[in-house]
Amino acid sequence: MKKVIIVGATSGIGKGIAQLYAKKGYKVGITGRRIALLLELKQQYPENIIVRSFDIDNSQTVAGHLEALTAELGGLDLLVLSSGTGHRNAELAVEIEHSTLKTNVEGFTAVVVWAFNFFRKQREGQIASITSIAGLRGNKLAPAYSATKAYQMNYLQALRQIAHHHRLPIVVTDIRPGFVDTAMGKSEGVFWSASVPKASRQIVKAIENRKKIVYITKRWRFVALLAQLIPRPLYERL
Repeated sequence: MKKVIIVGATSGIGKGIAQLYAKKGYKVGITGRRIALLLELKQQYPENIIVRSFDIDNSQTVAGHLEALTAELGGLDLLVLSSGTGHRNAELAVEIEHSTLKTNVEGFTAVVVWAFNFFRKQREGQIASITSIAGLRGNKLAPAYSATKAYQMNYLQALRQIAHHHRLPIVVTDIRPGFVDTAMGKSEGVFWSASVPKASRQIVKAIENRKKIVYITKRWRFVALLAQLIPRPLYERL
């Protein structure tokens, strides 16, 4: 029985992925801040799900929680990081920017560093992290969000380099959604919004195919290509 940890499984994509793996018969460890929602999910799959509630914003405690959850699972084959935050903040309210950094940089780093070192010692494993198409360019509406997603993309690429250099059989999957119908994804001007079940299915398929980079849904790869082709001077005037 394969073992997977979903960090950030209380709602949205994380919850959708956890449900799919539980249905597949995986042993699934789910985490998040809202214990009631985690326990509600466990009730759906009591034989397959183990709950451990913690907040990745408390980055110094992340390693201990993940070690304890892995011990309860009896091992670990895959870690999926779905926990993150993002807000529009064109006014640059400093508390929003700092909060975004705390979750998307400090918390993210604590999780993926622990997972990579665990799999390095184990000599195999897979890390999959939800980043965002927003990380491809700076975004005037959400400066910290786009910047932190760029950080995540580059960090995951660096982990792939380390794995290749040391010949480690560790797969690192960068999942880049466009708009998904979640609380965080709802805003004005949203288009091509995918349902959570559809996005979750595509993500699980990409993980199983051991993809390095995947856009969710697939059509967003064309938006990504266009965004990268726009010259910087023109982009900064948009």
